[in-house]
Amino acid sequence: MPTSSASTTDSAKSASGGVQSLERAFDLLERMADAGGEVGLSELSVSSGLPLPTIHRLMRTLVACGYVRQQANRRYALGPRLIRLGESASRLLGTWARPYLARLVDETGETANMALLDGDEIVYVAQVPSRHSMRMFTEVGRRVLPHSTGVGKALLADFPDHEVRALLGRTGMPAATEKTIVTPEGFLAALEDVRQSGYAVDDNEQEIGVRCLAVCVPDSPTAAAISISGPAGRVTEAATERIVPVLQQVARELSEALAGSGIANA
Repeated sequence: MPTSSASTTDSAKSASGGVQSLERAFDLLERMADAGGEVGLSELSVSSGLPLPTIHRLMRTLVACGYVRQQANRRYALGPRLIRLGESASRLLGTWARPYLARLVDETGETANMALLDGDEIVYVAQVPSRHSMRMFTEVGRRVLPHSTGVGKALLADFPDHEVRALLGRTGMPAATEKTIVTPEGFLAALEDVRQSGYAVDDNEQEIGVRCLAVCVPDSPTAAAISISGPAGRVTEAATERIVPVLQQVARELSEALAGSGIANA
């Protein structure tokens, strides 16, 4: 009996039930992002385990669609069409998060935010403001450097030290206030504190008079963190003990909601 060739082509279904060529293409895009956005075919072959002809065929398709572009040096870089997809996905993630941020405001009384790690920067994608007349406000879409923010610390805490040092080398560590951490060693020590305690603190480091508490959203489809921020006189050490368990619980529930929606597994 002749054997169908469909099972041996890139369009064959994978063991997970998906289309293998799609899975491979998205895996290559993820590997390019992890490598800083630009790679050579041989690097992709080594990291993915795929043969060069397969990678070359997939990259040709991604280039034709605008999701990858070939540089003058023949290396491949992430393409501009991904920007629109990323912006739409960020807005959707922010929309999903808003009810959970509203709960944080109800239970803590302080402004709640959601932020993502986008390249080397933090971008805020959702906010629900406090009802207090004195409250913190961060524009959705605002970009900041990670080293002076609670969400930045929360998001980078699981990164290897050498990757953190490389990021800080690219961004620099400008002081937003006199309390900002401005050395790699100091920032790495702060990340170790995050790992030990399970939450991150911005103590007057982005803005004098403001304290922020942040935690990661576990298993988020992209690196994400939620936080509350308020006047240092309200977000005290005593308040921290009450607020952090609420932050952690809401982060877990948001993670479960994203998984249930199919976003986290998309």
